[in-house]
Parts: sequence; C-alpha cells; structure tokens
Amino acid sequence: MSAIRILLALGLPVCLFAGDAAADEPQHLTPVPFPQVHIDDTFWNPRLRANQTATIAANLRQCEITGRLKNFASAAKQAEGKHQGFLFNDSDVYKVIEGIAYSLTVKRDPELEKRVDAVIDQIAAAQQPDGYLNTYFTVVKPEERWKGLAHSHELYCAGHLIEAGVAYYQATGKDKLLNVAKKFTDYIISVFGPGKRIETSGHEEIELALIKLYHLTNEQKYLDQARFFLEVRGRAEQRKLFGEYAQDHKPIREQDEVTGHAVRAMYLYCAIADLAAIGGDKQLMANLEKIWKDVTERRMYITGGIGSSASNEGFTVPYDLPNDAAYCETCAAVGMALWNHRMFLMTGDGKYADVLERAVYNGLLSGVSLSGDRFFYTNPLASTGKHQRAEWFDCACCPTNVVRYVPGIGERMYATRDNQIYTVLYAANTSDVTVPSGKVKIKQDTHYPWEENILLRLEPEMPATFGLNLRIPGWCKEFAVLVNGEKHTAESKNGFVRIEREWKKGDVVELKLAMPVQRVHADPNVKADVGRVALQRGPLVYCLEGIGNNGSVRSLVLPPDSKLTTSWEKDTLGGVVVICGQALS
Repeated sequence: MSAIRILLALGLPVCLFAGDAAADEPQHLTPVPFPQVHIDDTFWNPRLRANQTATIAANLRQCEITGRLKNFASAAKQAEGKHQGFLFNDSDVYKVIEGIAYSLTVKRDPELEKRVDAVIDQIAAAQQPDGYLNTYFTVVKPEERWKGLAHSHELYCAGHLIEAGVAYYQATGKDKLLNVAKKFTDYIISVFGPGKRIETSGHEEIELALIKLYHLTNEQKYLDQARFFLEVRGRAEQRKLFGEYAQDHKPIREQDEVTGHAVRAMYLYCAIADLAAIGGDKQLMANLEKIWKDVTERRMYITGGIGSSASNEGFTVPYDLPNDAAYCETCAAVGMALWNHRMFLMTGDGKYADVLERAVYNGLLSGVSLSGDRFFYTNPLASTGKHQRAEWFDCACCPTNVVRYVPGIGERMYATRDNQIYTVLYAANTSDVTVPSGKVKIKQDTHYPWEENILLRLEPEMPATFGLNLRIPGWCKEFAVLVNGEKHTAESKNGFVRIEREWKKGDVVELKLAMPVQRVHADPNVKADVGRVALQRGPLVYCLEGIGNNGSVRSLVLPPDSKLTTSWEKDTLGGVVVICGQALS
C-alpha cells in the first residue's frame, strides 16, 4: 500500500447530488445587500483581495491589448482600424465594468473609477443616434443588424450592458452608462414586441437584465419586454425557432427538462425565476422545479459543474458525465449559482442553497487561480496534467464572469422574509440586517469551510422578537445548536433550524456542523464512475494530485476500509485541510 494525499482542487470522480422534497409553499425572501455584509474571513478575504487587485487588472489589461476597448473607439469613428475579436466581445467589457462596480461598492478607488469613467465615455460615443450599440455590427456589418439573432449575440450584449449600467449607477450614483443602456433598451422595445418583430435572443441574458432594470426604475415597459422575450420562446406558430441548443424548442411553460447550451440554459432559468417571483406564477415555478430535478439528479457533477459535452458546451443525455472530457464551463457554474440563489429566494428551501454552495466552492472558484490572474474555461474532473489555467482566452466570457461574481459574494450570506433572518452561506463577517422588529447587527466568527464551528453574536438595537433560521447543509448528517450555551433541540425543516425568541444584545448562537470525510458514490447509471468514489469534507470536494503523491495517481485504488485522516497545512495553497490515507497502487 502507499500513502495518499488528497488536496482540494477539481474533484476527481463524478457523483450526483439529489435534493430533498420541495417546500410546501413558496416563501419569497430578500437577500441582504452585500454592502451591508462586511466580510472578514480567512477563506474569502484573500479571494476578494485577489479579485480587486489582480483579477480586475488582468481583465482590464486584456480588454485593452485584445482590442475590446478600441472597438468602441472604432465604432465611434474616433480611431482607425478593423474590429478585433468575436462579434460578442462588447459583453466582456460590460461584465468587467459590472465587476468593478461591485468592487467599488465595497471599497471606493478613485483611480479605478476614473479609468472606468473614461471607458464609459468611449462606450457612449459608440452609441448610434437611434440608440443601437454593438461595435461589431456598427463597424463590420451594419446592414445585418438584427438579421441573425440565433447567433449574433446582439441582445446578449445588450443585456450585459444593462447589468453594467445598473451596477455602476448603484455603486457610484453616476448614470451615464445607465442612460446609455436605457436608450438602447428603449430602441429595442421599439423594434421587438407585439405588432412589431416577433423574435427573441439566441443567447439568453437580456431577459434577466430587463427585469433588473425594471426593479431599479419601476418602469413597467422593461418588465413587459422581458416577459415578451420569454413567452415568445418556443412558439413555432409565431416564428422560426432556434432549437434545443438555445432552449427554443418548446414554450417555456412546456419545458420540463434541461437541454442544449449550459450557460444559455442557466441565464434563461434565472430570468424565468425572476418573472415567476414577481407574479407568483405557480406554473413557471413548477416547471423550474422539474428542470432543477433533471439537472441536479441526472446531469450535474459532484462539483456542481454542468455541461458535460464540448460539442455543444452543454447537456447530452441523462447520466452522461465523463471525467476527463467533462466540459463544466466556469460560466456555467456562475449561471448555476445565480439560478440556485434565485430558486432559494423564491421558496426558502435549503436544497437550493446547498447547490449554490456546491457550485460556488467547487465548480466556480476552480475557474480562477489563487493569484487571481489565471483562469480555467473548462473544469474537467480528471486530467493527465496537461490542463492548466491560462492568462486569457479568445472567447473570454469566463474570466469576465468571475470578475463580476466574486465581489458580490456577500449578497449570498443572508436573506430575510417578514420577521425572519436566514443564514445562507457561512463566512466570518459583520452584517447589518433589518427586519420589521428592528435593526440587528450580526457578527459571525468561523473558519468555514475548514472548521465545523460557527459562532453568531446578535446585537439588536433593542430587545426584539424575530426568527433566526440557520441553514443545515444537505451534506451535514450531525449538527448541534446552542443558544447562550444551552442546547437548542429543534429539528431541521427544509434545510433550516428556526430559533424564534426575544433576542437581546450579546446573545450568542453556536452552530456545529460535523465534517467527517465522506465517501460519495455516483448513481449506478453513471457508467464513467462505476467502481469509483469521491471524497468530500464539508462543502468541499477533494481530488488526488500527482504533485503531492509521487507522480501518477490515476492507477491508485482506495480500499473501502482505508482509514482517512485530516490535517491543517498552513503553507499549502494558502492554508487548507488535507486528507491522508493508504491506497493500493
């Protein structure tokens, strides 16, 4: 036998994760805005700093040297030269601005803000008199505007412009980019809709962005346009369909299985969830639940990764989950996290927060190096050692998605509903939460995900009665809750333990989530994993790496009775808990 050493990385074998029963009735929650969540955490702080210092800088630098920024000057006829890169490259600039906006919300940076303002000036200059804004079609093919929506990405780019405009306005109070986005959106509304062009986007994104714009402005026309783009999808009697690849094979109210391109699918489900939440549409919610079960029970990797096939960057048949060939695009993990957070907020069911956590810790963060300036596009679950992170990609959707997701992680920490506070993701932080009974400061101390203990100190402005709902992750088989040192015996329901009482300043809640090493086996239908096992501790999926195990690990066998131990190694990957044991070679 030989000693093996398992480090957190990509999660070698594949397994499936199945959720619990759905909540009886929807419970719409509101996330606590991330500016009110001040993270001071040994796990997240280094990643937030790397994003602010390295990831933003790397994205801006690459947008400059690859011509993405110059394309706007060319479209504005302020610079000579051909359009550079893909026809959807504008979207990368918009996503970087959105990420910078979230970063500025946490910590203002005058120099960075000045640089972004200059980029926004260039974007505004590239906008056409009628409001249209797309550098590729303005510079290269102006006569083909809106003529190839299945693959043109025009509406997709518009959606990311809207999201950037909303975020930058909320972060800085500056409305120039927002006004550019609104002008473009108003032009889009003049082109598409009932009695006009009956068409939708080949790559979903604008739908969820329009709903964001609606929430910011409270202008009904933006919600109506989002609903139009969603409801016309799959309507073969009204338009030529794009097919399963773009989730345009059936009306959204008839779709009950996931299909096609993984990122497109996630953005579509985000928008449907947003629409369902606004109107309380039970049919849409029921359809989303069916799709969610299809994804999580038959097509999801243990890392929360989705999209097993490179040929369509998406889904194939159920249980087709290869290891070495797993696509698992970083963007798809971002989309999976965004969708599951929305599903949780719609229902209050912890099973969605479990998948959010799984995707964030394992499928998403693997997409960026600890240094913050190297990236994975795909995240396979096995490799011969040739799969390495890169500084950039010609198609750079993944680095620019990472830069906008990471700084907003605080918004996934807490949520409220009526007089209830919910913990969602755990991390050391100090947060200001408001419920009807008053304002509450919560100080959370923990070394999660490495350690089992979570300590919450509650400081209401004055004694107040409200409920504190502690998430008990689906991976946790044993837990304990103490309130001011006394054991709280309530059972977990829909993934939460509720503590309802009058709270006073200085009250302390202790939560212990047992984290033994777990052997996890895939569904027998996953042929690639017959005879394989995955190791998980807490929310983290582990993998074997040759560099820590004398070279090759692909022939190792882990006996079922092999004892596994854990230890903290402060000098490994910035500090990690490693798993050690004996394997046959």
